[in-house]
Amino acid sequence: MREERMDLPGDAKMALSVVVNVEEGSEQTIARGDKGMEPVDELGIFIKAPIRNYANESNYLYGIKAGAPRVVKLLKAFDIMASWTVAALSLENHPEIAEAIVELGHEPVSHGWRWVHQFRLNEDQEREFIRKAVASIEQTCGVRPYGWLSRYMLTDNTRRLLIEEGFSYHMDDYSGDVPFWDRETVPERPMVIVPYQLDNNDMKMWTDPAMTPEQWLAYAIRNFDQVYREGLEGNPKMMSLGLHLRIIGRPGRIWALEEFFRHVRQHDGVWVTTRKAIADNFAQTVPA
Repeated sequence: MREERMDLPGDAKMALSVVVNVEEGSEQTIARGDKGMEPVDELGIFIKAPIRNYANESNYLYGIKAGAPRVVKLLKAFDIMASWTVAALSLENHPEIAEAIVELGHEPVSHGWRWVHQFRLNEDQEREFIRKAVASIEQTCGVRPYGWLSRYMLTDNTRRLLIEEGFSYHMDDYSGDVPFWDRETVPERPMVIVPYQLDNNDMKMWTDPAMTPEQWLAYAIRNFDQVYREGLEGNPKMMSLGLHLRIIGRPGRIWALEEFFRHVRQHDGVWVTTRKAIADNFAQTVPA
């Protein structure tokens, strides 16, 4: 059976895509007109009632106040180029995060205008949702997003709307370790799909049963080592590492990210880059 592979620039053996998710500041709350509280909570507390969950909101705010500086410090220290999947409203509410993305020269990717369930929107609502996200991110970061990540699920219209609204790649896909073309949604305008990974996402340290930082680090390193080994064997692929400011940015977890970055930098031939760069390289080497 033929293995997946991708062509990489220079003598690169693999591509590493670090994805920093920014959802803090746009999560669900009755303060923003939602019907209830945000269900994603490290404490595991969710009540289906129009009650404001001040405790969980402060838990999200931790990512902005304390987590972000730690994550940014490590990205700088190890010269890690990242893609930031941002809920646009989060950057409006916390412009210091947008300023950090711009200062680092990293890529803003749209994670929606808000971190809400996009799959519940009809076509007109979803188009407006996408347009609001683009306009907002362009305002806060000075550049429009070219990639998109939904919250959990997309609709039958999502990818077509993204193509119509000028996006060049989509990452709502978990089917492999290399980019590929979607030639079916809009045949005359194929779109690059850059798959994402959930298995080594730091969200695993929030789920039940939760990974410990030690387990998460061990898994991430084994993932990296396997992809690197396959690259040495002539089958280059990509690895995605998903992070959240409020999760990996905790004092008891940030060390694991530091150790992972240190492990990466002990290897030659690792293309640490943005998802847009990966998508653009794929489009150039495998024309639609």
